[in-house]
Amino acid sequence: MNKSLCNNYKTTIILAHRGYWKTENEKNTKAAFERAFDCGFGIETDLRDIKGEIVISHNMPKGNEMHFEELLRLLDGRNLTLALNIKADGQAEEIKRLLEKYNQTNYFTFDMSIPEMVVQHKVGLNVFTGLSDIVPIPIMFEKAKGIWLDCFNSDWFREKEIRDILNRNKQVCIVSPDLHKREHKKVWERYKNISKIMLCTDYPEEAEEYFNE
Repeated sequence: MNKSLCNNYKTTIILAHRGYWKTENEKNTKAAFERAFDCGFGIETDLRDIKGEIVISHNMPKGNEMHFEELLRLLDGRNLTLALNIKADGQAEEIKRLLEKYNQTNYFTFDMSIPEMVVQHKVGLNVFTGLSDIVPIPIMFEKAKGIWLDCFNSDWFREKEIRDILNRNKQVCIVSPDLHKREHKKVWERYKNISKIMLCTDYPEEAEEYFNE
């Protein structure tokens, strides 16, 4: 397995969206992250900063959020995939420092502003750019490690679009339609037979069984 990113895997890598939560209030919590890691899933989560500390928070932080460093400690040496949704600028150096402190090499950052994307690329973070029905032309495609492939309003992409990205030596993380409150099972059929992809979903166990049976 590649040390910087999992680009030699043969099966679909499942990312639990905001951790593997059972109830809505468990999203982005220690319990959800522990459950995901113990099941062998990677996770997607949200990073913001408050008072000089990087914390886990989808919305504006209030001061009682879990610290990013605590999340890295929970991994306990397991180099599972982290998809880090960057919700605020100015975190690049500290994110890199913490990832290196815990030897976490299997990660990517995404969804940041364009100026922040430039900075994160310059400091050497693994940056994914976005491609969706809203953003049809990926920013900094050539410099990005991969694509965050999203479907805000429609399930627009098919196998061809995914393979085209892979054939250009970019990784792909697919946003499952369930994140947008749409039915997902029939859409999963479109990419079931494509190897070397990642899938971000609210139904990680169901996805694991479907893609990696």
